[in-house]
Amino acid sequence: MEFKIVVSDPETGKSYQIEVKDEKARKLSNLRIGDELDGSTVGLTGYKLAITGGSDKDGFPMRKGIQSTSRPMVLTAGGVGYNPKREVRVRKRVRGERIGEDIVQVNTKVVSAGKKKIEELLGVSTTSEA
Repeated sequence: MEFKIVVSDPETGKSYQIEVKDEKARKLSNLRIGDELDGSTVGLTGYKLAITGGSDKDGFPMRKGIQSTSRPMVLTAGGVGYNPKREVRVRKRVRGERIGEDIVQVNTKVVSAGKKKIEELLGVSTTSEA
């Protein structure tokens, strides 16, 4: 099992991508959109993250309110997976809100920050051009 975790920091407006494999990835299995997890699972000690969405191996987005890991067709007038130009309801295929084996990317946001910055914990260098 392997996931790409995208961590968004609302304070700085930056996002970071972290790959999680094997045992750490199993800890994320069966969590839902809206659940909070400890940042140490993905290498961010002291942080608390909230799951905001994700997508599966075929690119279908996860949608809150669908109580499974399946990929049903949903009649929708807008929101995740469909952005209409006018008011038209359409049947679209989306992924359920639970993280399963078919999920490839999990989107998260920082709920509470730790003492160190994310760049320090991940070893990302910040270069500024003058």
